[in-house]
Amino acid sequence: MKKLIVLVLITICFSCKNETKSNGKLNIVTTTTMITDLVKNIGGDYINVQGLMGSGVDPHLYKASEGDVTKLVEANVIFYSGLHLEGKLVDVFDKMGSATKTPIALGEELDKSTLIGSDYFASNYDPHVWFNIEYFKQFASKVEEVLSEKDPVHAENYKANAESYIAKLDALQAKVKATIETLPEEKRILVTAHDAFNYFGKAYDFEVVGLQGLSTVTEAGVQDVQKLSAFIIDKKIKAIFVESSVPKRTIEALQAAVKSKGHDVEIGGTLYSDALGNAGTVEGTYIGMFEYNVNTIVNALK
Repeated sequence: MKKLIVLVLITICFSCKNETKSNGKLNIVTTTTMITDLVKNIGGDYINVQGLMGSGVDPHLYKASEGDVTKLVEANVIFYSGLHLEGKLVDVFDKMGSATKTPIALGEELDKSTLIGSDYFASNYDPHVWFNIEYFKQFASKVEEVLSEKDPVHAENYKANAESYIAKLDALQAKVKATIETLPEEKRILVTAHDAFNYFGKAYDFEVVGLQGLSTVTEAGVQDVQKLSAFIIDKKIKAIFVESSVPKRTIEALQAAVKSKGHDVEIGGTLYSDALGNAGTVEGTYIGMFEYNVNTIVNALK
């Protein structure tokens, strides 16, 4: 019933064809915290940005509220990650796409032949693409392109902001690579709450194992815990990791299963996977989150 109300509201509101600006600035709505941070970096002072999801919010499970619909309707541009990451919002975005505006799914801009396949998602691809910094650079370029089209007066500003931000991403890549090279290859096994880090693993030669699979919609069963605990013991893995947007009880159950077999494994820390940290913290930015994750992983596995 709530889903029907939201879709009806979208239909009614879009019939108004309202594309106003606030204080002369573009109104931008974003979904995940990673996309919000990206758009703020590119748009700077020339846009108003409202992110639907906050720190610790799981995009796999997020549902649009009536308040979200109001924000979406008043937006000049909507950016979301796509590839079915925001699965519960797909109906809303589909409705919008057939109305007066088309939300921009940044993940759809990527070369599909380079993506990791997934039968679980409707897109048939693993949607956690922001863990490949090269993909995030492409996101930055697309955001700059769209903002410049919508607001050509400030196109040069958006271009300068994008170039500056991409340079920072280049520096992040170099720093991450140097840090990971301090960790022996045989220790590069990353066990987390769910499979959000496959692109990270592919980029930096980590074997990645998630207890819950690609989506947090699926629950890990006893058999999953037992199987992974045996893997941890066999590989002599020193640490496993919880995620900020996933309840830690599953990883704690995994740790307990390992200990019940006479072995020890530490919880190496909390990683930021589907959401950034709190606003105003280092982990509250994409660059800070990525660097924090890498330092946490490497320090715990050494």
